[in-house]
Amino acid sequence: MIIKRCQWCEVDSLYVKYHDKEWGVPVRDNQKQFESLTLEIFQSGLSWITVLRKRENFRKAFDQFNYKKIALYKRDKIETLMNDSGLIRHRMKIEATITNAQCFIDFQNKGESFSNYLWTFVNNRTIQNNYNKIDQVPDQILLSEVITKELKKLGFKFVGPKVIYSHMQATGLVNDHIKSCFRYRELKR
Repeated sequence: MIIKRCQWCEVDSLYVKYHDKEWGVPVRDNQKQFESLTLEIFQSGLSWITVLRKRENFRKAFDQFNYKKIALYKRDKIETLMNDSGLIRHRMKIEATITNAQCFIDFQNKGESFSNYLWTFVNNRTIQNNYNKIDQVPDQILLSEVITKELKKLGFKFVGPKVIYSHMQATGLVNDHIKSCFRYRELKR
């Protein structure tokens, strides 16, 4: 039996694994939300496969995406990251990651959860889209623009509607698997 998938993932086995195991699975954990958002920011302007190939390097360099540690990074750590050839070396994205980690801490200090905050935008239920072809899937929606504006008000950096929509897709706030993909049905439950 042939397994049908979204066409975008069929070019690389790493893509296939990510698609089959992670993409679109609802994420409620703050640290996983932080990792996903950070990787989406670093992906901006690049291909996702570039980020996937460097993800383990990112995890090591960024303390397993422990936002409590990242929030404390100083200039020397930024320079270390800028000199790490295993990463995407973009100073503004690195600095945005530190700022965003501090924003995550702000949520915690208020007794709140970033993940819960994001899920309120979709009434705590995955938006179920019904696309037949990958070229029907948008790269941003009105809701991603709304979330972007709210996150920027809270101090988040390097978040735009496309980054946020990609994050929504990755963390299951929206199901954008095409209808013929086996994951579409599994995640629609």
